[in-house]
Amino acid sequence: MANLTGFASNQRCHVKFLYLIRDHVEPDDEYLEYAEQQIRMHHEHPVPTEKQEFYNNTPAAFWNSFYNNNQNKFFKDRHWLRIEFAELFEWTTDRKSASEGHADAGTVKEDVHLADSSDSAVSKSRGVAVASALSSEPSDAKFRIMEVGCGAGNAVFPLLADVSDPRLFVYACDYSKVAVDVVKSGEAYDENRCAALVWDLSSTELPPNVQPGSIDIMLMVFVFSALHPSQWNQAVENAYRLLKPGGLLLFRDYGRNDLAQVRFKKSRLLEDNLYIRGDGTRVYFFTNDELADIFGTKFEIEQNAIDRRLIVNRKRELKMYRVWLQAKFRKPISAD
Repeated sequence: MANLTGFASNQRCHVKFLYLIRDHVEPDDEYLEYAEQQIRMHHEHPVPTEKQEFYNNTPAAFWNSFYNNNQNKFFKDRHWLRIEFAELFEWTTDRKSASEGHADAGTVKEDVHLADSSDSAVSKSRGVAVASALSSEPSDAKFRIMEVGCGAGNAVFPLLADVSDPRLFVYACDYSKVAVDVVKSGEAYDENRCAALVWDLSSTELPPNVQPGSIDIMLMVFVFSALHPSQWNQAVENAYRLLKPGGLLLFRDYGRNDLAQVRFKKSRLLEDNLYIRGDGTRVYFFTNDELADIFGTKFEIEQNAIDRRLIVNRKRELKMYRVWLQAKFRKPISAD
C-alpha cells in the first residue's frame, strides 16, 4: 500500500503538470486510497469524549476568537457571487455590473463550474415567475437580501458596492458578535442600506426586527457546516419562515471527501463527518443526498450540484482535490 501520509502537504507527483485548475475532475485512485486511510484513522482517534461537550456548547466563542484574531483580513471578497449566484444582482439593472457588460438583468447564467445540477429550465421558469411578482409590487418596495454567516462582510460589501438600486436592503447576520462589529465598523457600512445583526441560525427565535416572510433571497455560504446535525431542522425552519413565498435560498458548502476533510489529523472528529478545526470551530462535510433530505421537506430544489476541482501547485508539484456543494432552494410560491 502506498505511503500517502501528508498527501496535500508533501506528496510529490511524478507527472507533467499542464494546468493550475481543472473542473469536474474525479479524484484518482491514489487520492481515494489516501482518503479512505485518513477517514479510518479519524474514527480510530476521535475527539476525546470529555472534550466533545466543550466544543459543542460554545461554538460562537470560537468564532469570536477567530474574528478577534483575523478581523477582515482572512477571507477574500466574494466577487464570484456574480457568476455563481447571479440572482443576487440580476433582479435590477441599477448596478455597476450591468453597465460593465456582465449578464443582462432578468437572465440566469448557466453555471460553468458545476456538475449534476438540476434542470436549469425549471429554475429559470420559477425565477421568471418570481421576477414577475416583484414587478407587480409598489415601485419603492424593498428587495431584501439576508446573508446568514456574514463574517466580516466579504459578500455583503461587494453586493452593496455593485447594486445602487435604492430598493436594496441587506441583512448581515452572524452568531459571532465580533464579526458583526467588524461589519459595522466597515467604511461601506450604511444603516440606510444594511443592518448587521447577531443571530444564531439554529435559534428558536428569528432575528430582531426582521419580519417573517419578508426576505427575497437568503445567502448561506460555508455556514451550514458550522452547525451540529441536531440543529439542522431548526435552521431550515427559520430560513423557511423568513423567506417570502417564492423566495430563494442560495447555498454553498463543503462536500464529502474534500481535501479539508481528509487531511485532518488525530483527535479532530466529533462524529461522522463533523470535525473540529485547530481554532475550535466546527465543520461538517455534506453529500448531495443529505442536502436533498435536509432541505427537500420544505423547499423546491432547483439546483443540487457538486463542484469538483483539481488544484495544482505547479511550482511544488502538489495535487489538491477540492469538493464543494452548491444548491438553490426555493420556498413554494403558494406557501402561506
